[in-house]
Amino acid sequence: MAPIDSALRKQLEPAPQFRSAPHNIEAEQALLGAILVNNEAYYRVSDFLEPTHFFEPIHQKVFQLSRDLIRAGKIATPITLKTFLDGNVDIGGMTLSQYLARLAAEATTIINAEDYGRTIYDLSIRRALIIVGEDMVNVAYDAPVDFSPRDQIEDSERKLFELAETGRYDGGFQGFGQALTTAIDMAANAFQRDGKLSGIATGLDDLDRMMGGLQKSDLIVLAGRPGMGKTALATNIAFNVANAWAGEVRADGHTVTTNGGIVGFFSLEMSAEQLATRIIAEQTEIPSNQIRRGAINEAQFEKIKDYSIRLQNLKLYVDETGGLSIAQLAARARRLKRQRGLDLIVVDYLQLLTGSSKRSSENRVQEITEITTRLKALAKELAVPVIALSQLSRQVESREDKRPQLSDLRESGSIEQDADVVMFVYREEYYLKNKEPRPGSEEHFKWQSEMDAMMGKAEVIIGKQRHGPTGTVPLHFNGEITKFSTLAESDHIPARLE
Repeated sequence: MAPIDSALRKQLEPAPQFRSAPHNIEAEQALLGAILVNNEAYYRVSDFLEPTHFFEPIHQKVFQLSRDLIRAGKIATPITLKTFLDGNVDIGGMTLSQYLARLAAEATTIINAEDYGRTIYDLSIRRALIIVGEDMVNVAYDAPVDFSPRDQIEDSERKLFELAETGRYDGGFQGFGQALTTAIDMAANAFQRDGKLSGIATGLDDLDRMMGGLQKSDLIVLAGRPGMGKTALATNIAFNVANAWAGEVRADGHTVTTNGGIVGFFSLEMSAEQLATRIIAEQTEIPSNQIRRGAINEAQFEKIKDYSIRLQNLKLYVDETGGLSIAQLAARARRLKRQRGLDLIVVDYLQLLTGSSKRSSENRVQEITEITTRLKALAKELAVPVIALSQLSRQVESREDKRPQLSDLRESGSIEQDADVVMFVYREEYYLKNKEPRPGSEEHFKWQSEMDAMMGKAEVIIGKQRHGPTGTVPLHFNGEITKFSTLAESDHIPARLE
């Protein structure tokens, strides 16, 4: 058989089917008619509906004018709107004035106004989804040289998350009775939580009392010099929060956290295996170096195995990718919240993140500024606390008193500015250990007594807190298993508040 001619093939091919974007002209007409008959209908949709949500441009104009008139304390009717509209516009053989009059004449009730508004809004979200999809296709075809596929994925995820978060009908004024109910619910939830806190309990009682727990939308910077144990403290808190997690399934099938939290841990320095080994060491009280070397007996191995089985379902998710950009981190956090839930983010550590723009990477101060600003924005966007670990500058080592201060934060004042809470980890024992004099000398006896007094003690210095006091929280630290815990009552030192 002879090959089919290309021109003939084109004729035989079915014509492409063009689909119009999702819309409901009847719902738009019904809502506008209800508003023109009774302006009270506008207030039923004013909290969530905007002119841009309408599909028909003329309907956008009519809704906008009606809104402006009503907000100005005037009446929106076909007669009052006529002044502001072009009388020469033809709509299916009708003038615009005739069209408005028909909308008002065919409107029957305002009872369904909110339902019509939600229909219009939902269809607008669908159209926005189509635009995101089309943008993805077009950019993938004609991507600039400096715009990698990874950048496009992150950009698309951000747009989708924004749509997911804005696709709601809530917002606007609420009666005081409703606000009161919300406040009582918050108090009830705090009462039911471990530690009776308004925020998420860290599992360290004295720290929780000082901070009221980890508060939603807060950026918490945890800083310290190498060897102080900032990663250990962050790991302890992450484990305590995840281990305390409890949730309940709502009527719509959605699970909500009632205690503890689901934790996303970005470990830019340590591998997931090292993090897991630390947690196993903390819980079994078997030093991690023994676990790594296999220097354990059969009973210890059984203990490790038992704890491993128990921790299989721990609500702690680890991302061990090194060299993440702040944009990549934000995209992965959004994805985790959408897929599995998210109540706390830990970033270890801030200086290992990179900025998302080339210009910022040329200036380290600008880059850190962008990172801290974006981390704070992410905390607000996801409504979760973000604990970001940070290095301190070496100027700490040159002082006699090596307790860190806000001025020691490395590379940018934006860390202090953007953070809601700044905490420092400090262990006097670490510095004393490096000053050991000659054994047997008088100085050595004095040094030994100081070491005995400081052994196993650590301080968390709260240098800044927007919602509470600053001061020092004493903790116990077991260096062999890298575990922080509340000091025993006999050793307890009252917190120094400022």
